[in-house]
Amino acid sequence: VQLQASGGGLVQAGDSLRLSCTASGLPSSTYAMGWFRQAPGKEREFVAAISRSGSRTYYKESVKGRFTISRGNAKNTMYLHMDSLKPEDTAVYSCGADRNAEWHQISILSREYDYWGQGTQVTVSS
Repeated sequence: VQLQASGGGLVQAGDSLRLSCTASGLPSSTYAMGWFRQAPGKEREFVAAISRSGSRTYYKESVKGRFTISRGNAKNTMYLHMDSLKPEDTAVYSCGADRNAEWHQISILSREYDYWGQGTQVTVSS
């Protein structure tokens, strides 16, 4: 399984971006998936997760109401729609897949993830 994250860029505070994560090898519905981010000098942190079923989602408190995680109709893609971006959202965003998750399980710990994409840079200027 390979994951490819894309969609990052340089935006101003208040702008929106949509990140995409494309899975190859197996349909993404086979896995629980999530987004993590790592800012310079900081550890990687959880951002959002979605279950295999797509019916359950979970967010880091600071992004609730601004970010939306979803699965694409093609079933091999996952998205993170980010609104009202803030400078503190600046980080490299990576997508991950947990192959051992149950149908409605969401995975919020990085150690639960078996596969990772290479990351896409999001920079928010003030």
